[in-house]
Amino acid sequence: VQLQAFGGGLVQAGDSLRLSCAASGPTFNVRYMAWFRQAPGKEREFVAAIKWGGTTYYADSVKGRFTVSRDNAKGEMYLRMNNLNPEDTAVYYCAAGAPILSQVRERSGYGSWGQGTQLTVSS
Repeated sequence: VQLQAFGGGLVQAGDSLRLSCAASGPTFNVRYMAWFRQAPGKEREFVAAIKWGGTTYYADSVKGRFTVSRDNAKGEMYLRMNNLNPEDTAVYYCAAGAPILSQVRERSGYGSWGQGTQLTVSS
């Protein structure tokens, strides 16, 4: 499956933004789609994931502020981000795969990755 993330940009602290991820190609083996992010000088970290049936998972740092959703018919996933702060500045990547439950929050659980979209939050 091929993934393309878009929707990043430059926003101010407190603003909201929605990222999108479009999937194309065979998706029969995709059970989860996820968002990860990587800030300068840091490891890529888990942000949120959504199972095909709709179950969602969040990192503690974004819980209550971010909402992940997907449109299976369109093959798209979204990340609605509210109350953004400078610590959210990063390149955001979408991923797809079929991780076991213990790998849902791990990079190793996903075999397909998009190219990333930059989000910069100014204070």
